Amino acid sequence: MEIANGVFYVGVNDHDIDLFEGQYIVPNGMAYNSYVIMDEKIAVMDSVDANFGDEWISNVEKVLGGRTPDYLIVQHMEPDHSANITTFMDKYPEAVVVGSMGAFNMMQNYFGTKFEGRNMVVKEGHTLSLGAKELTFVMAPNVHWPEVMFTYDAADKILFSADAFGKFGALDVEEDWDCEARRYYFGIVGKFGKNVQAVLKKAAKLDIQVICPLHGPILSENLDHYLDLYQTWSAYEVETPGVVIAYTSVYGHTKTAVQYLEQQLKDKGCPRVVVTDLARDDQAEAVEDAFRHGHLVLATTTYCGGVFPAMHDFIHHLLDHAYQKRTVAFVENGSWMPGATKGMRALMEKCADITFAENTVTIKGSLNDASRAQLDALAEEFAAQF
Repeated sequence: MEIANGVFYVGVNDHDIDLFEGQYIVPNGMAYNSYVIMDEKIAVMDSVDANFGDEWISNVEKVLGGRTPDYLIVQHMEPDHSANITTFMDKYPEAVVVGSMGAFNMMQNYFGTKFEGRNMVVKEGHTLSLGAKELTFVMAPNVHWPEVMFTYDAADKILFSADAFGKFGALDVEEDWDCEARRYYFGIVGKFGKNVQAVLKKAAKLDIQVICPLHGPILSENLDHYLDLYQTWSAYEVETPGVVIAYTSVYGHTKTAVQYLEQQLKDKGCPRVVVTDLARDDQAEAVEDAFRHGHLVLATTTYCGGVFPAMHDFIHHLLDHAYQKRTVAFVENGSWMPGATKGMRALMEKCADITFAENTVTIKGSLNDASRAQLDALAEEFAAQF
């Protein structure tokens, strides 16, 4: 596929993968994107996952049409993009590999070589002329690995954005960008909001008409939509007003309470209520929802005197991804000695800029008039904030 004059897509689709990075469910597979820029000299942008080396090389050869590439530009050393570097360098012995110093240090770790004599270390603002096209390198450390860089093609106004602006899903499947890009962002990049903000400021100085990420579709229309979402996500701002109720339930009593609270919130005019069963639903989806909305209810059974395991795991996912700037409420259940709220609050206090709801709900076994009144009060408190 030709993206612009002399700029081609040569990536691959992976429908064999079940878990991306060993943890994220990807029902529609993954795309590993790679690009070729043809000019007086030729640059190939990144490689692909180890399982698709032959397909990738074949794609590259078709575009080259018998010509020989001069450069392999490595923007990100995660193995789904770097695994075939040595394959490429062996096939094209005159080629030079281009990357940050951090990338070459990682090549030493992965491949036992920095390709001495065949490497070009670049820093912020360095350029590489291919002829009519000149590439400028933009360092993007910790978006989401420390060696990452972006590449800007001024002639075609293309930003090659490494893993930024990527999403789950192969390119031969139609699906909503926002949802899977959001789940991808908060699962993989979300902890590094400050770093994303820094590189967005650099990108704002460039005339960008096309964004070419290493995962997901090439973005060439309505770019403000994608840039605005990244601004919102990386600043940890609320994207969609609403309440997420994340719960666990052993015998159904806590679930009944959650269903009651959900209905009360809707009846009182809450614009959006999302309910997720942490023991059964995809936790990455739950994390995505928690970051998307401004209010979160954590409802769980007391277990071994503390927090139920699935809830404990979920809160740690939030902590690991720098959850912040949200309002959080607690619902606990315990037949004889409810203690989950104490444990949940102690964990959530580690998050930055969290506001705790005034109303906390305690259930002893099943719902009664007293615990319903507590749920009513919590629903009133939250509904008044919209």
